[in-house]
Amino acid sequence: MRILVVDDEAPMRALLRLFLEQHGFAVSEAEDGYEALERVRTERPDLVLLDIMLPGIDGWAVCRILRRESDVPVIMLTARDDVRDRVSGLEAGADDYLVKPFAEEELLARIRAVLRRTPKVEGRPADRVIVGPLLIDVPAREAYCHGRRLNLTPKEFDLLALLARHPGQVLDRARIIERVWGWDYDGDVRTVDTHVKTLRAKLVAAGCSRHLIETVRSIGYRLNPHHDGRGGTIP
Repeated sequence: MRILVVDDEAPMRALLRLFLEQHGFAVSEAEDGYEALERVRTERPDLVLLDIMLPGIDGWAVCRILRRESDVPVIMLTARDDVRDRVSGLEAGADDYLVKPFAEEELLARIRAVLRRTPKVEGRPADRVIVGPLLIDVPAREAYCHGRRLNLTPKEFDLLALLARHPGQVLDRARIIERVWGWDYDGDVRTVDTHVKTLRAKLVAAGCSRHLIETVRSIGYRLNPHHDGRGGTIP
């Protein structure tokens, strides 16, 4: 499994690389937030160790962007043992939080715990999601229904990809807002309804049923993994 280590201090990256490789992980490195985002998009790591204090764009911002684009688990690292920092990290979407200096054994235990909690789909590339009539190419940011390419806006793509990654699971509007628009979005949560409406119209135009994305009254939406996209169901 590949771990991306994001830290602006080369000695720290070298120590983490040596330790992780000794325990069987493949390791790549990034020294700032922009490089981290690029490596996640191109390398698709299984986990990110993300320092908070980075040049250019800090770890909190990187984590919020990752949560809009990916389900890759994130463990945030920081030298500041402050409750507000820990809360900020978790609110940004981090899966865990570790304060420097830390024992290597604790880091390894946390990595393994987070990876155990992260669902894996056997036999399917991490950068491609296939559910019913849908095929979503995440790196290319392209989606297809019954083989027909969908002309989606960035937010429509992110919304469809989020629903497709959680087939059959009801996602409430607040969670959708957090994952697609970001936790700091201060607009109306009903914007989700508007985007679902336009997304459904585009699915219908590609030959899918509008019921492929189901409305769960007073809660949110879910993608039905057993729906064939044409009005029937797959047993």
